[in-house]
Amino acid sequence: MKFISTRGKSPAVGLREAVVSGTAPDGGLYMPVRIPRLEPSFFSQLPSMSLPEISCRVAQAFLGEEADSSQLEAAVRRAIDFEAPLIPIRAGSSSARGPRIWALELFHGPSLAFKDFGARFMASLMSLWTIERGQELTILAATSGDTGSAVAMGFFEMPGVRVVILYPRGKVSRLQELQMSTLGGNILALEVDGVFDDCQRMAKEAFRDRELSLRLRLGSANSINVARLLPQTFYYFHARSRVDPDRPLAISVPSGNLGNLTAGLIAKRMGLPVEVFVAACNSNRAVSRYLETGEFVPQPSLATLSNAMDVGDPSNLERMQSLYQSDVRALSQDLLAFAFDDRETMGAIARLHREGYLLDPHGAVGLLGLEAALDRLGEGFQGVFLETAHPAKFREVVEEAVGRTIEIPPGLREVLSGEKKSVPIRSCFADLKQLLLERFS
Repeated sequence: MKFISTRGKSPAVGLREAVVSGTAPDGGLYMPVRIPRLEPSFFSQLPSMSLPEISCRVAQAFLGEEADSSQLEAAVRRAIDFEAPLIPIRAGSSSARGPRIWALELFHGPSLAFKDFGARFMASLMSLWTIERGQELTILAATSGDTGSAVAMGFFEMPGVRVVILYPRGKVSRLQELQMSTLGGNILALEVDGVFDDCQRMAKEAFRDRELSLRLRLGSANSINVARLLPQTFYYFHARSRVDPDRPLAISVPSGNLGNLTAGLIAKRMGLPVEVFVAACNSNRAVSRYLETGEFVPQPSLATLSNAMDVGDPSNLERMQSLYQSDVRALSQDLLAFAFDDRETMGAIARLHREGYLLDPHGAVGLLGLEAALDRLGEGFQGVFLETAHPAKFREVVEEAVGRTIEIPPGLREVLSGEKKSVPIRSCFADLKQLLLERFS
């Protein structure tokens, strides 16, 4: 399997080059030259397979030609050493055949967020490759929240790799900030005086800078990196295997930078029997406006309670357009989009709490998107929404919504007592370049 740029102006490369470089020389994002189609026998076996077994099979389909099978399996099993349970939710209508709505809990990894899947898989591959070649790699990642903590914890103390994380000052939760800023060692957290789009812009400029490319070996750990993206397909197959195989399925994805949603659409191209995906957006409505108008116009990001989705210029829209040859009508056959504000988000958290389930703000937007989709699709559909982060990571918001104190898991309690070690920086690429050269060249 080779990988090509979404912009079509760079040569095809192998897996290692695509992963280590992150972006293509023409500024595009790497995608597989083809989306492999999984055989029918795989889908018939799904209900009896564990999440690690499913993940190994899907990874082999994508990367088996480019990575040693034993290395690939080791990377998958190291990354996916936690569960992703599917929880029945008694919201909306149910039928005699079982619950109509399910929550796919993706927060049981070490950083308590779905991004553990991609970050840990990528960390395993990158560390192995840098050790083999004896060359240190500098990972540069921008984050609006959970990417930073997942990448920091996934790469912490990994030999041969150092990590620089840019996050917007005051725009991430306290727990998210502490998870990425207290580790030290090979993890450097930069507190940017700006918003996520500034962080992402600075990172993109760094990858395009010739001097940095020559003096530092830069790699990306954002969802723009294909090694982050592909492991996110794993849990969509897992979800399909745990619900009624005879009922059509809609999956709602809390959507910001669109990596998670793009992974779902890739899984559908691989043969995953999901009739429709749902882009569940907060007040940053990039996808819903794109589907409505057929044109994409970047917007300044708006601060919301679901801050990991506060993205006005989502990078992975380029991958979605590549998948569908920029045909919005074709994309609309597979994707619905809905947007919700903070008031609706708080209302969903409170309502589900009364029904016995605790949501984080991102999962709340996912639930709202699924309910809107099921209202449109009709009674025959069942639905899954992604619960992407543990509610305790957004304790202040959740406690305000439910009117009580919520329990903090032991891992997060330890983080709260850590010393913040982040370095403040202006939202200026020149400052970032100077810092990187002074520290690492």
